[in-house]
Amino acid sequence: MKKTLLLLSLYCFTSFNVLKQDVYICGINGAKKYHLKEDCRGLNACKHQVVKKTIKEVKDLGLELCGWED
Repeated sequence: MKKTLLLLSLYCFTSFNVLKQDVYICGINGAKKYHLKEDCRGLNACKHQVVKKTIKEVKDLGLELCGWED
């Protein structure tokens, strides 16, 4: 019982932390991909400001992970 409760607690804690992870997008409007690193190769062609968002925000916008990410 204790092991199950511990695993459930750990799962909930890590799930919420993942949603707070910072990611990067090119510009405020029109981005289609998000990037895990500010210096991602996929952001090289960005002509706008690189904006930091949470993973939850970009997922709510329907953005997908950049293909250059590992």
